[in-house]
Amino acid sequence: MKEEKKNGKLRLVREEETSQDDRANKPKVIEDRYKKLEEIRKLGINPYPYRFDRKNTADEILKDSEKIKKTIVAGRIVSLRPMGKAAFAHILDHTGKIQFYIKEDDVGENQYKLFKLLDLGDIIGIEGEIFKTKTGEITVHTKKLTLLCKTLLPLPDKFHGIQDPELIYRKRYLDLISDPEKKKIFEARAKIISAIREFLDKNNYIEVETPILQPVYGGAAATPFTTHHKELEMDLYLKISPELYLKRLIVAGFDRVYDLNKNFRNEGIDKTHNPEFTMVEWYRAYFDYNDVMDEFEEMCKFIAKKALGTTKINYQGTEIDFAKKWRRITMVDALEEFGGISVNDMSDDELRELADQYKIKFEGEVTRGVIIGELFKEIVEPKLIQPTFVTDHPVESTPLCKPLRTGDSKFVERFEPFIMGMEVGNAYSELNDPILQKKFFKEQSRQYPMDEDFIEAIETGMPPTGGSSLGVDRFVMLLTDQKSIRDVILFPTMKPR
Repeated sequence: MKEEKKNGKLRLVREEETSQDDRANKPKVIEDRYKKLEEIRKLGINPYPYRFDRKNTADEILKDSEKIKKTIVAGRIVSLRPMGKAAFAHILDHTGKIQFYIKEDDVGENQYKLFKLLDLGDIIGIEGEIFKTKTGEITVHTKKLTLLCKTLLPLPDKFHGIQDPELIYRKRYLDLISDPEKKKIFEARAKIISAIREFLDKNNYIEVETPILQPVYGGAAATPFTTHHKELEMDLYLKISPELYLKRLIVAGFDRVYDLNKNFRNEGIDKTHNPEFTMVEWYRAYFDYNDVMDEFEEMCKFIAKKALGTTKINYQGTEIDFAKKWRRITMVDALEEFGGISVNDMSDDELRELADQYKIKFEGEVTRGVIIGELFKEIVEPKLIQPTFVTDHPVESTPLCKPLRTGDSKFVERFEPFIMGMEVGNAYSELNDPILQKKFFKEQSRQYPMDEDFIEAIETGMPPTGGSSLGVDRFVMLLTDQKSIRDVILFPTMKPR
């Protein structure tokens, strides 16, 4: 369809022929496809029909070729071997490739003319009988050919695929066409997400939706994306975490809730960070962070077994077995073990000098706890290869967590799970003391804005609660052996060229 003005009014009109403007300044290989499109239309064939009655997939035919004698299959042409008045070719559907054989005597002159106007990448339907070639390849002997989509742009070279790494992410559709094996990564991702839901549902959690547009952002020390609502004349923030809303639901009387959704953080992009990412966060009344650690272990084991069929994975040459117990170590002990640093015996000045030695840069107020946290990131994190819970973080790391029950107010009951040097989640014994909560918010107001309504909610009363999150994209990286978060997100955030 195209727009056309007539008598001063705009209307849509059907374009039966390809516009000459569309063909202007096209490379010859593309111009040839436009010419073929015109020839196909001259044959009286619609190159873009509305539907097709497919009977079988390629995989079904290959598995049950003894039972399936006749078939109707559809897919994209990925190879062509013309031989005069006959040809062999392959089509690719979502399950795999299947070969077909076509001969002018079998399909007639008009349909064979159509076949000769086809290119790699065109989508067709084949109706025919199943046979095996002399080499034993299962093949469809074509009796009827249907064009389902004439393509106007050539596909990437089938032997080399897309060579530009940036193009892989910018044009994911081309990447998946040229390298169908990559679809398995995203099929596995879908199974992983399904397994997360199954585990939580089986454990009587209720899935809920928290607002993406929030008047006050919170739940993490992160920079939000800001937008503006014209009708309400107010700024809003894209969700950086669902935490404060999920806790409101615990206050409301829900016993177990979770949100598996997108979060948005206006921060850097690297191998483990994307501004838009998927996270599952869940809360359970009457749990503490020790209970959550047990549940987190069980969840990861369940997901791996359900999605992959095994609890053992191999990530970049290292075997990880989720059936084994995770190690648990405090942040202070981890610094002692992996860095030889006894932070409890060091003064603030000594810690700062050590941070300077590691060339650690700080922004904003630099407290003892902040330095300890940054030293941990620099020295310890890359060495945490096997699944490990790092517990008891400095109080400055979050205002939403209970202080240690030992009475040491410098640290809180928080843990982060690490695998292959990568943090994959976060969990607390949730703070439900409204007076202390308000004090912590005020002390950390630079990172955490005061959410007065949330304070009112826990003033209403929130039971002891354990909460946790799992970074879905990072966990998918581990289970599918991918180095970059971009390789497990279909459409990662990209800078415009």
